[in-house]
Amino acid sequence: MKKDLRIVYMGTPEFAVPSLEILVKNGWNVVGVITAPDKPKGRGQKLIPSPVKEAAENLGLKVLQPTNLKSPEFQAELKALNADLQIVVAFRMLPESVWDMPPIGTFNLHASLLPDYRGAAPINWAIINGEKETGVTTFFLKHEIDTGSIIFQEKVAILPEDDLGSVYEKLMSKGAELVLKTVEAIAENKVIPLPQDESKAIHHAPKIFKETGEIIWGNSAESIHNLVRGLSPYPAAWTSLDGKNCKVFKTSVAEGNLSNVEIGNYSSDGKTFLKFQTGDGVLEILELQLEGKKRMKIGDFLRGYNF
Repeated sequence: MKKDLRIVYMGTPEFAVPSLEILVKNGWNVVGVITAPDKPKGRGQKLIPSPVKEAAENLGLKVLQPTNLKSPEFQAELKALNADLQIVVAFRMLPESVWDMPPIGTFNLHASLLPDYRGAAPINWAIINGEKETGVTTFFLKHEIDTGSIIFQEKVAILPEDDLGSVYEKLMSKGAELVLKTVEAIAENKVIPLPQDESKAIHHAPKIFKETGEIIWGNSAESIHNLVRGLSPYPAAWTSLDGKNCKVFKTSVAEGNLSNVEIGNYSSDGKTFLKFQTGDGVLEILELQLEGKKRMKIGDFLRGYNF
């Protein structure tokens, strides 16, 4: 069964690596891996392969790196792989001529409980919006992005101490298990895909831009705290501290208000705490990074900072 099913895998970042590895480890026949072209990085602009390319080469798999998914040359190479099924995890949008190529179809792993949080940044927005739960979904691709029929879903709790980094790790691991479960069910012809319930498409998850991370001090301490969690460790929420750009990685919410401190201003003893007055409540900064400096815990930062 496993060798009969020919699979092409598509993905680029670290998030897509465990799903590829679990398929190969469990004996599935991955006949090709499609990933992004190598990208120049650093001062020397050295070409760096994607995490998926590195993983695929370590597993001895054939790798294709098209710049244009619609090019006849790439599509001919893809067709020659003779895939029965394609799997997409954290890749780019596919033209219909690509996702409709294999007889079984193409399924995608999405890091939310679809149809909620369709879009490019589902993990960020679930945390920013203060959700207590998220999850992963496998679904068959169709024309409109993130709208195809659902195969399986798994829920994952978002704990109060979680941030983007920790939820990303949980979903990456849970997602790999779900990809394996989905492939096994497809191979055994035990899949009954269900259309998405549009009444549950409540939140959107658009791409994160720099302005998304700007802290608006007139908002509540709770909402700013969730913004910080949803963008930590990268790209990080940010504010201006004495005229300098300051990234904020960790915060806590304190009750009440600071006496005689206006919204957006702070109070500090210069040694142990830095607290900002928000539109509702007090936000204590626990870890930050001032422009030109390294990331620091607040005590270390305050010892070397002159207000």
